[in-house]
Amino acid sequence: MPDLTEEEYDALDEYYTKNPPKVSGDGKSGFFMKHKGNIIIVNDITATYLRAHADAVHKTPSELVDEMIQERITAAI
Repeated sequence: MPDLTEEEYDALDEYYTKNPPKVSGDGKSGFFMKHKGNIIIVNDITATYLRAHADAVHKTPSELVDEMIQERITAAI
């Protein structure tokens, strides 16, 4: 992953300062409980490709995967 510029770092710092992730110790909420079953693991080649392509087109890997799936669904209809 490329190093962040000072501006990118400052923007992330400001975002997470104003929007801290919700964390709880109750075992019922939080990122991993809300997304249980929705996290996928990919091999290094796929992850590297997704990250490089996402950076090139200024999108997130999730947005790229969403677009690919939508295209396949549309093509299948």
